[in-house]
Amino acid sequence: MLGLVALIALLYAGPLRSYFDKRELVRSEHAEVAQLRSQHIALKHKLERAETAEAIEREARRLAYVKPGERLYIVKGIDGWRRSRAQAGH
Repeated sequence: MLGLVALIALLYAGPLRSYFDKRELVRSEHAEVAQLRSQHIALKHKLERAETAEAIEREARRLAYVKPGERLYIVKGIDGWRRSRAQAGH
């Protein structure tokens, strides 16, 4: 009788171990899906904000685009000027 119980326990050990491993994997995957959903929502909101006229103009200005009729001025040496001012104590 004891041998039969041991045999049954051995036969169930593999499937039970597999079940618990898969259950942990499913929990992990659910957590990842929840994180990805949250990230997706945040990216959708960021995209909606980026598509506004103000955001598009701000990005264009960052890329040095100008509106028709405007003049583009490029100022060089800002970093050196800042360093010299900092050293002078201003």
